[in-house]
Amino acid sequence: MLLVLLVMIVVLAVLGGVHWYVWRRLVRDVTAPGSLARRLGTVAAVALPLGSVAAMASGRAGAPFWLQQTVAWPGFLWLALLLYVTLALLAGELVRPLLRRVLERRAARVPVAAPVPVPEAVPVTVPETAPEPLSETETRTEGGPAAGEEAGPAEEPVSPSGSGSGATATGDFSRRLFVSRIVGGAAAAAAVGTVGYGTYGVLRGPRVKRVTVPLAKLPRAVHGYRIAVVSDIHLGPTLGRAHAQRIVDTINSTQPDLIAVVGDLVDGSVADLGPAAEPLAQLRARHGSYFVTGNHEYFSGADAWVDHVRELGLQPLRNARVEIDGFDLAGVDDVAGENEGQGPDFVRALGDRDRSRAAVLLAHQPVVIHDAVKHGVDLQLSGHTHGGQLWPGNLLAELANPTLAGLEQYGDTQLYVSRGAGAWGPPVRVGAPSDITVVQLASKQA
Repeated sequence: MLLVLLVMIVVLAVLGGVHWYVWRRLVRDVTAPGSLARRLGTVAAVALPLGSVAAMASGRAGAPFWLQQTVAWPGFLWLALLLYVTLALLAGELVRPLLRRVLERRAARVPVAAPVPVPEAVPVTVPETAPEPLSETETRTEGGPAAGEEAGPAEEPVSPSGSGSGATATGDFSRRLFVSRIVGGAAAAAAVGTVGYGTYGVLRGPRVKRVTVPLAKLPRAVHGYRIAVVSDIHLGPTLGRAHAQRIVDTINSTQPDLIAVVGDLVDGSVADLGPAAEPLAQLRARHGSYFVTGNHEYFSGADAWVDHVRELGLQPLRNARVEIDGFDLAGVDDVAGENEGQGPDFVRALGDRDRSRAAVLLAHQPVVIHDAVKHGVDLQLSGHTHGGQLWPGNLLAELANPTLAGLEQYGDTQLYVSRGAGAWGPPVRVGAPSDITVVQLASKQA
């Protein structure tokens, strides 16, 4: 408990520091003190992180689903924007001194105005008759001092560039403000463009990816068997029924022999998301559709969801196996189920099978690959990683998973990891496009 508390304190401190840095660069450095723009920017710098906290906590707190949907879009999108505007501003720190140096050099090359030449005095002949004396009023009018007055000090000429120190300070401030606005504006534009394109990619729906996997034990009669693999759909406050319908339509368009839904279908309860999942009843494949739990099912009521997907026509494989023409198809519960006395049971799913037959395993997380190798699995199909979802999150995801995405070999077992069809948290993907993979099994005897 103490460790969790310390981690939370560190995370909050980091988030607070990042928000202060963004406020400083995008608000304080580019606006005038007391201006409306600065006041509005400061309010946004406080309200947006509070919205993100509300988006992350509302579901766990049991808030009404309409409220979850209301706070989810702005709260989660701000997290994505915060990531990329921070990265852009940090990159801008390298550009900032270069821009100032260029501006200073340009200012130094501006020529100073030459002084106006004073004409030489011309001798004037004074007439012999002396002029009449001027009155006091006329004397003052001519600009000279009155009788008895002392002449004031002569005015000093003013340099065309103004006083030296004041002009330098003003010019330096103007250059700093200009650079801050250029860098801040470019960073904001880059972040908005990146997040906008990443959001479009998620809402557009996953693309179909095709992979051929040769299996030594696969009989020739099953050569070319196609399994449509979909993972991490993540129905929730941001991705609902329309998202599910796009995925179902895309899967059905591939005309697969079998459909495998390998976990993380939902982020919420059956009561809230049951209607959003209804399009899954339209899935069509010659040998049916199969489902295994992911870690997010255990945050959302795994047993209730298993019952619900069964009602929709999918067959759950909970540490179980079925025989398909030419190979065995097995599925195990996610490792997150161990906290509820469930979790993967490889002996139950694979222990008594005929090892002369090829075996395909559905398991949400790639980390169980070593158990799959031990039990003679030929191909494991997984998801969970999202391919990192938001660059540079792929660097962290690679550390936590044996395979981030794609097909890799472990001993006699091949592991294929899908990037997933949805998104968790921010409905945004950058550098990790969503996919539905059609895995075509190839017989080495063909």
